[in-house]
Amino acid sequence: MKEKIDINTWIRKDHFKFFSAFEEPFFGVTVDVDCTASYKQAKEMGVSFFLLYLHKSLLAANKVEPFRYRIIDGEVWKFDEVHASATINRENGTFGFGYMDFHEDFDNFNRQAKIEIEKVENSIGLIPASSGENVIHYSALPWLNFKSMSHARNYSFNDSCPKISFGKVRDKGKRKIMSVSIHVNHALMDGFHVSQFVDAYQELLNTDTVNTTLI
Repeated sequence: MKEKIDINTWIRKDHFKFFSAFEEPFFGVTVDVDCTASYKQAKEMGVSFFLLYLHKSLLAANKVEPFRYRIIDGEVWKFDEVHASATINRENGTFGFGYMDFHEDFDNFNRQAKIEIEKVENSIGLIPASSGENVIHYSALPWLNFKSMSHARNYSFNDSCPKISFGKVRDKGKRKIMSVSIHVNHALMDGFHVSQFVDAYQELLNTDTVNTTLI
């Protein structure tokens, strides 16, 4: 389900009109997150660390309202939920696109996500996910400790989906640190909202619960 935002009465009316006119309205930041607790949690549970930190990022994104905004035919819509359109790496060095529904409950998310991953791993080609607008584009680069990132863009395609990428987990003393790149459409949100996402994500990474209820 989605709800149309009345741009004329929206507090971000001027910001939306200003940045919507840009050829490249996206801006991005790269931050480090401490994933020590979640890394340990995944090992103790015997689950994929990737799926655990992906699920927690979806929890955080769904909690921060602007991450659920999308531009459709020049209008702003707010979705009830957003899901994951993620790159799935294969053993042969290629990747494919997978679609993963968001569930607040990790067990449900994990079970369905594993089915999707297996399907992509045992296929060839990209298999573009028929996911629509209510997704976040995810990618993982577990081999690279990157400090910044840019994305391939088709400027003739009006894209407003956030793009989140995860880097290599590295040791810093006794802590596990991971780089996270976040690119968002400036017509829909600002650095303040990205910081809200990062704070919410770090809080979730620090917890040992997997069935966190959205606030």
